[in-house]
Amino acid sequence: MTNITPTTTTNETTLQDLASQALRGLGLAHDDAADAARILVLAELFGVTTHGVSRIESYGERLEIGGITPRPNIEINQVAPSISLVDGDNGVGPLVGYRALEAAMKSAREFGVGVAFARGSNHFGPVAPYNYIAAEQGFASLICSNATTTITPWGGKEAKLGNSPLGFGIPNPDGDPIILDMAMSVVARAKIRNAAKAGSTIPATWATDNQGQPTTDPKAALEGFLLPVGGHKGYGLALVVDLFAGVLSGAAYLSHVKSWVDAPGEPQNLGHFFLVIDTTRLGQKSWLAERMNDFADILHSTPATNPDAPVLLPGEIEMRNLARQRKTGIAIDNGLLAKIREYAGRGAPVGDKAAG
Repeated sequence: MTNITPTTTTNETTLQDLASQALRGLGLAHDDAADAARILVLAELFGVTTHGVSRIESYGERLEIGGITPRPNIEINQVAPSISLVDGDNGVGPLVGYRALEAAMKSAREFGVGVAFARGSNHFGPVAPYNYIAAEQGFASLICSNATTTITPWGGKEAKLGNSPLGFGIPNPDGDPIILDMAMSVVARAKIRNAAKAGSTIPATWATDNQGQPTTDPKAALEGFLLPVGGHKGYGLALVVDLFAGVLSGAAYLSHVKSWVDAPGEPQNLGHFFLVIDTTRLGQKSWLAERMNDFADILHSTPATNPDAPVLLPGEIEMRNLARQRKTGIAIDNGLLAKIREYAGRGAPVGDKAAG
């Protein structure tokens, strides 16, 4: 008999308010909590539940022991007309990421292109919500972050690289944006954990054992390393992400990044990179809409190998999830909901106000 996890269905506004209140209960200022919650709620709407409001619980654990600063003094230094350096002061990742995105978009509105390098941050959720927010305002974007090490350099047998997310977003003034949000590994470690629980094998292309040898044993894989997508090419891509997000930002990089599991009370000093382009500088909205729709039509018209699985665009499933859940509501695990309500019930700290 299959166990069904009890859930409660709520709407976007209610979940946004509750998530914001929970983050305020954990010490964040009003506006900071609202902006960080927006990233997590969008992830939930996209169907990326592993990186949605459930992250409030893991962020909360670190906030409570001082591993994350609840009220950071985030500094934005515009070092060139279109380049900003953002010091997150060890704030919650989605907040630091949101502030960096704002800085990049501000520059792009004035100069056509905006770049922001963020340091002193933590896990900032999935990339797609940032790409989506940028696309809503007419910006194409390339956004990435480094991460705790889980991937070994190609040919090695010790984790030195993070499973760093990378996202691209291109707006469509007459429809949904095209958004590609990908991590560097073939699969998430959660899939390997699920296989281990089920007692099943995994493809040898997913991970290696602790000696760097491909394995079909999920237990050996959990003690080993994730394999990058595309083999040595994925290794190179993960490396470049860390160069932009870690090295150039002034953040930690490679094995200098602290593990939030092994050292939850210490700052991770993660880095993020944001590049946004004002597409209105390239042509009228009607021009871009026509080209984006034609682009999508060409791909959608491709004959499918399986008639029940037509060709889709990157991000199309997430956009469908977004539209559906905005209409029918979002199902949240009751246990998670209780935890978020517990945080929210603590109330805002005395003197709570918007961060400057």
